[in-house]
Amino acid sequence: MRTTATISATGIVAGIVIIACGLAFSIATLTALPRSAAAQAESLKMLDSLSKGEWTIKHRDGSQDRKICIRTGQELIQLRHAETNCSRFVVEDGRNKVTIQYTCPGNGYGRTDIRMETGGLVQIESQGIVSGAPFQFAAEARHTGNC
Repeated sequence: MRTTATISATGIVAGIVIIACGLAFSIATLTALPRSAAAQAESLKMLDSLSKGEWTIKHRDGSQDRKICIRTGQELIQLRHAETNCSRFVVEDGRNKVTIQYTCPGNGYGRTDIRMETGGLVQIESQGIVSGAPFQFAAEARHTGNC
């Protein structure tokens, strides 16, 4: 028994569409891969737009206020991890909100959401593990002057 295959114009077009979709999927997948820490740090424009200077952090649970000096805005990301050797992954990088997940080798990790209300007022929510213990907090940070 002999079979013959006929290729129609419709079959060719369908094949091209399938290949094009596969290529588009591959490109989309490659562009969605995590960027380097330097590239991600450059993308946090919302934090760069915050007023520079002294900021007061008021924790919603009533714990003691904390003052910090903001030079880049990124000082608000790791309020419970002072280490500089932490790796960061930008989860969300919006015009008024950023979400960063970070890992500090040997001292835990965290995830911080920062929502900007104005250039001098942000809402912060953070949670994670530091020194083997869990933490979670919500705070308001406000520009209060010069450093």
